[in-house]
Amino acid sequence: MANKITDRKDDYSQWYLDVVKEAKLADHSPVRGSMIIRPNGFALWENMKQALDQMFKDTGHENAYFPLFIPKSFLSKEAQHVEGFAKECAVVTHSRLKSVDGGVEVDPESRLDEELIVRPTSETIIWDAYGKWIQSYRDLPILINQWANVVRWEMRTRLFLRTMEFLWQEGHTAHATEEEAVEETRKMLYVYKTFAEEYMAMPVLTGVKTESERFAGAVDTYCIEALMQDGKALQAGTSHFLGQNFAKAFDVKFQDQDGEHKYVWATSWGVSTRLIGGLIMTHSDDNGLVLPPKLAPNQVVIVPIYRKDEQREAVLNYAQPIIDELRDKGISVKLDDRDNFKPGWKFAQHEAEGVPLRIAIGPRDVENQNLEIARRDTLEKSIVPLGGIADHIEELLESIQADLFNAAKQRMDDATRTVNSYEEFKEEIENGGFIWAHWDGTAKTEEKIKEETKATIRLIPIHEDDPVPGECIVTGKPSKQKVLFARSY
Repeated sequence: MANKITDRKDDYSQWYLDVVKEAKLADHSPVRGSMIIRPNGFALWENMKQALDQMFKDTGHENAYFPLFIPKSFLSKEAQHVEGFAKECAVVTHSRLKSVDGGVEVDPESRLDEELIVRPTSETIIWDAYGKWIQSYRDLPILINQWANVVRWEMRTRLFLRTMEFLWQEGHTAHATEEEAVEETRKMLYVYKTFAEEYMAMPVLTGVKTESERFAGAVDTYCIEALMQDGKALQAGTSHFLGQNFAKAFDVKFQDQDGEHKYVWATSWGVSTRLIGGLIMTHSDDNGLVLPPKLAPNQVVIVPIYRKDEQREAVLNYAQPIIDELRDKGISVKLDDRDNFKPGWKFAQHEAEGVPLRIAIGPRDVENQNLEIARRDTLEKSIVPLGGIADHIEELLESIQADLFNAAKQRMDDATRTVNSYEEFKEEIENGGFIWAHWDGTAKTEEKIKEETKATIRLIPIHEDDPVPGECIVTGKPSKQKVLFARSY
């Protein structure tokens, strides 16, 4: 199986596509730029969704669903928003087809009075609804999340990382005060950080985007940024403080306790199936996918090994109590007892698919009351006694989860540097990784750096203490603090 996967050092982009293919996560669809998410990939997304959904509900949010189609006029109501998404929108202009010469074509008589936009994001249609639901301070806050698909007409696509249609969640909240909305924006940012680090074992940095990198229509965009193994950054999640922009665009006011009518304050926040791409590029190796146990669809796979029918029965009888013990502990386990595949082939398949632990059981293991365990992350094998096996496996899974995070954190730390001159910056950016440097705060300097080095400002850090001022590496002008640069996906 491994020889089907390109080495990372030879061609990182092809390696990534090979891992997706061999792990059976996704495939290209007949529609350019869109993807088919295969059962392995969808099971991974379901585990992500389940964990995040509980975190959202624990912070007081409820799920709802809003329409896929948005009237074109809605996008015209918030100028920055429509400008930001205009070039990415898919537009529905007609309502039906008609048969012509054994085929079909658009019926010209079915043209819609108003075109419909296939949602690129849902702020506009949600704020139209909020305008009907909000009259008084008693109606606030509204804390709603939606699990959905969206369409953005991307020209350059890559499975999971950037596709024309993708799955995501989008939270949309309404508040009585600016302070509440800002608190919500930051709260959800740290929900994302917790999920990335504790479930995905993917270390991230948090901060605020520059004005040019903000979400269209936002006052501030907060983000989590991760570093992939090839030294490029990945924006893994965003949380937006929308101010009163959408409330004013859709005339959403509430009557406060003093009887005064005021505009509502808003947030939105989201992560998508792009997280699967981030997971792949954070942990996987030249043998295929590597998954953190907390998200792996199957945390353990058991492969029975036998040559005769009587051996088969003995091995399977030996394996069943192990399966029962593991499931009693809430550990997901799969028994791979397919007769038409050799054990070596099964080993390679489960390795490519990233199963954290593999257990092999043969007649000699039954006789000696032990079994062989192989870790996916280190590829280490060990023979362990049957007694206390469930506790041992539980500890191993916890160790793998922690080890994956620590390894990724060490890679990120090793690839993070500080520079004090533009020449040093241009040299260091060629090596990839995160670079801290002073910036004068102007869009002109930001664009110059981007044009000359292909590096962008990934975030402006949120400082608990006073930031350290300095001089911009490009212009020498005063800089309030260092910002984070990287080349990115």
